[in-house]
Amino acid sequence: MSDFFDHEGRRTDEPRQDEPETPRDDNSTTPVNDQPPPAYEPPPPYEPPPPAPPHEPPPPPPEEPPWRPSEFSSWPYRTEPEPLPEPEPEPEPQPHGFNPLVRLGVPQPWRAIIDWIVTIVGAIAIVFAIKSYVVNPYRIPSSSMEPTLHCASAGGSGCLAHFSDRVLANRFIYHFRDPRRGEIVVFNVPDIAEEKCGAAGVFVKRIIGLPGEVWQERQGFVYINGKKLNEPYVKKDRRDFESYPARKIPKDNYFMMGDNRQSSCDSRKWGTVPRNRVIGKVFAIYWPPQRIRLM
Repeated sequence: MSDFFDHEGRRTDEPRQDEPETPRDDNSTTPVNDQPPPAYEPPPPYEPPPPAPPHEPPPPPPEEPPWRPSEFSSWPYRTEPEPLPEPEPEPEPQPHGFNPLVRLGVPQPWRAIIDWIVTIVGAIAIVFAIKSYVVNPYRIPSSSMEPTLHCASAGGSGCLAHFSDRVLANRFIYHFRDPRRGEIVVFNVPDIAEEKCGAAGVFVKRIIGLPGEVWQERQGFVYINGKKLNEPYVKKDRRDFESYPARKIPKDNYFMMGDNRQSSCDSRKWGTVPRNRVIGKVFAIYWPPQRIRLM
């Protein structure tokens, strides 16, 4: 029996005569088709899709002959070598380093010349700085310091050597301490020395009297504050026999004398030396080689 008819053969979608017609749920105004529905046809049975054809690998590439055919008719033959790729140009080196000339890009010839000039000027400046503030060399021109410091025999009487001694003076030591008695010093002689001794400039003598002391000489022997001074550096044959009255040495002044008292023009003739004229202390002989020593 169709789903649209009941057991009495009536359509199920038509109202019965003894029952009032009920409105449709969907409130549709479309008239009901009186034609019977088509007969039900069952769906065809399920058939699986045919299997996919198996994957076929790509055909292999054609085989190449084990030898390369000759491009030339003659035998033997030589193939042209393949050209090598041109090397890329190296980048120019960038200026580097601590040399400012390199950083400024100065070319090499001028850089070497400037380096030499700076080196020579720097060396000269260092030498002048050392001579002005550290150490300065001096030559012994006369026999006033014999036999402690020699002078050349050609320079005058009383000299004991063929070559004058060259000495080094420490120019900065007296910035840290006062000069002491017995030290050999280099100093600028007072102006009156040129009148008394016929010489001026830089002298080399020994400090005998200190500021505030009383100096006196009796028969060639020195007395300080009334006491005889021990002077082992004065040899017997170099001592004179003169006498000078007592003198008080002014403040910041020093009494200078040579070891060769017989031929030394010193403070006995031209007076004391102010401290600001003292250059430095002699601490070494550097020439000639056989005389090299520390003082």
